[in-house]
Parts: sequence; structure tokens; C-alpha cells
Amino acid sequence: MTLEELAKLRDTTKSAGTLQLPGGIVQQLGEAMTSQQRLSVPAIDAVLAKSTLAALPPTLRDTLSHDAIPIDLPAGSTLYYEADQPRCGLVLAGLLRMYMTAPDGRQITVRYARTTDLVGIAALVGGPAPVNAQTLTDTALLMLNVRTLQLSGQSEPLVGWLLAQEVTRRLYDVLEVLAGNAFGSLRQRVAGHLLDLAASRQHGRSLVAKVTQQELADAVGSVRPVVARILRELRAEGLISTSSDRIIVLKPDELHATAWSREV
Repeated sequence: MTLEELAKLRDTTKSAGTLQLPGGIVQQLGEAMTSQQRLSVPAIDAVLAKSTLAALPPTLRDTLSHDAIPIDLPAGSTLYYEADQPRCGLVLAGLLRMYMTAPDGRQITVRYARTTDLVGIAALVGGPAPVNAQTLTDTALLMLNVRTLQLSGQSEPLVGWLLAQEVTRRLYDVLEVLAGNAFGSLRQRVAGHLLDLAASRQHGRSLVAKVTQQELADAVGSVRPVVARILRELRAEGLISTSSDRIIVLKPDELHATAWSREV
């Protein structure tokens, strides 16, 4: 389904209250289409100006964004299912995770995407990706026209180079995740994910990871009882405090020293 078809479907189904997006995403239009603060033109322009797309000349940037569609997804939505057709977007607000699944149902997070990040570029270039993309918070995205991106990447050297740079950055990120999973202990991986999640939602000096034990276990490719034991150890050491749905980082420097790093 093209973005033009998606826009038409959005308009014709607005009265029904829901929109069935490709790949089974269900968007609550009553909430999404009235999210003026996150989907307003000035807000979108501000994010574009801070994104990778800002490196392009204004004419090329306008070409890529003029037929884009802003959408707003509630926390827990799936933007992309494994092997779906390419779907690309710019994160306007919120936090997403990209993860892979094993045949037994275990999951492992391979990337977090935040405001100003592009998502789906690798699938645009290489075809359907073996990952799923899920929103961890209420998330606003600017969905870019896949065909426009592909044609521009083939005909405009600056766009092609930008796409190559983006795919390369994703490769390096995955290599870092691979190294951490291969060389880091489970405790180190848990510490790293806690810092990553907490830093992405930092308000003032408070570092809070709004995550359950099961979600954290999924992120590091483990099971809840093992992760619960590690959290008890970190809590006993005074590095974190916990509640039913969130973990507060009390000593980020010491927790960072616990996480795996290639730096000696």
C-alpha cells in the first residue's frame, strides 16, 4: 500500500474512529488526528531541521517531505512487522525499539529510535527487514513516501549518499549491539539497557526507565526471573530503586561502569 492509498484510507475511515494501517497497525484516529502539539507544521519543521534530512538542500528536503503523512501511535503499537514491505519515517516524538524474535518467542532489542531519528531506511534499500518495530511511548512519526525516497536515492546523488550514510550508521549500531551481546555479561547488558532507556526520557536530573522486568528481559534476550535477580543485586548495591513499572537510576556513573563497553 502506498502512502497516497494510506492517506485516502485515513480520510475515508476517519468517521469509524480507527485506521487499519499496513502490517496490522491500529491507530486511534480520535487521539491521533487531534494531537496538534506533536503533529503541527511548526513542530514537524523543527524536527526536520534537527534530523539527518537537514543536510539536504531545501528543494530536495521538500521533495522528500511534501507528500509525507504525520501519524500518532499509542504506546505498545507495532509500526513494522518482520518481513513487511518497506515503511520509512522520521520520529517526531517518542521512543521506539527494533527487536528480533527467536522461534521460542524470546526477543532481543537491536535498536532504540528517538526524536529526529529515521526508521526503515535499511528496508527501503535492502528489502523487507527481519525485525519488528514497536512504540514504547506514545509516538508521533512523519511517514515518508517510500517510492519518492527510492527514486530520489537513485537520481539525486545527495539523497543517495544520505541513505548510504544512514544505512552505515545502522550497521555500526548493530555491530555495537552484537559485541555487547557476545562479550558482555547479562548484568552488563541489563545495566546498559537501563541507562539507555532512562536517558531517553530524562527530565531534569531524574533518570527513570519506565519498563517492567519482563520488558527488560525481552530487551536483553533473557527471562524475567534472571533479570529480577540482577535488579535485586543492583538495588542492594544502591545503584537503582524499583517499582512495579519503572526503575530509577540512583547512581548513573556507577551503573555506567557496570555496563559493557569497548573502552578500556
